[in-house]
Amino acid sequence: MVTALIGPNGSGKSTLLRALARLHLPTSGDISFHDGTDVLTLDPRELARRVTLLAQSRTTPGGLCVRELVEYGRHPHRARWTGRDPGAEQAIARAMALTGIEALADRPVQALSGGQAQRVWLASCLAQDTGLLLLDEPTTFLDLRYQIEILDVVRELADDHGIGVGLVLHDLDQAAAVADRILLLEGGTVTADGTPREVLTPENLSRAYGIRVDVDVDPVDGRITTRAVGRHNDVRPRATA
Repeated sequence: MVTALIGPNGSGKSTLLRALARLHLPTSGDISFHDGTDVLTLDPRELARRVTLLAQSRTTPGGLCVRELVEYGRHPHRARWTGRDPGAEQAIARAMALTGIEALADRPVQALSGGQAQRVWLASCLAQDTGLLLLDEPTTFLDLRYQIEILDVVRELADDHGIGVGLVLHDLDQAAAVADRILLLEGGTVTADGTPREVLTPENLSRAYGIRVDVDVDPVDGRITTRAVGRHNDVRPRATA
C-alpha cells in the first residue's frame, strides 16, 4: 500500500514520518507495527531492518561512487564483529535494478544530476531491505521526468514487491495518482483519512490550505485533478454592472 501525507507547510507531515522512524520521540501516544511490535522500545538494529526513511535533507559522504553509497543501506544487516553480510550482493543488485541505476554504479555521486542522485538515495534505502519505506518529499526539486520516474518506482515497490510506502507530497495530483490512501494533516492533526476520492474534496482542501481549491474527477478513468483558485485564475463569469 502507498499512503500519502498531504497538508500545508507546518502541519506535521515530516514530523509524523520522523516519529514513525523514531527520529522524533512523541510526547504521548503509541507507535506500533501491524503485528503489535512497539516501535518505541524496539532494538535500534531491528528497527533499522524493518523501516527506513529517506529524509528531505541529507549529507552525501565525499569520495563515494554510486555503488558504495547504495551499500551504506546494508549497515543494519552486517554482523556486529565480523561485518559479514551474506545478503549484501543480492540486495544491492536488486536495489540498483529497481531504481534503474546499474549503469551509474562506478560514477562519483557528486557528478550526478538531481534526479539521478535521488534515485541513488532511494536505492540505498531499498538495499536496507525493509518492509516499510518512508519518503519525505521525494519529488521536490526534480524536473517532471524524474518526478514521474520516482513515483513509478514507488508504485512498483508496493504492487510488485509488497513494500509499504509512506510519502509526503505537496503535489495533490501526484498524491491522487500514486496513493491508495491519503492522510490530510492540519496543525498536527489528521483531519481526513481515506481514499483519494474521499479525502481530496473541495471542502477538505479549501479548509486545509485556506484558499479555494476546485477538484475534478474524470468520468472515464476516474483521474483526480485539483486547481487552487486565486484572484487571477478564477474562470467563473464575472458579474457585470
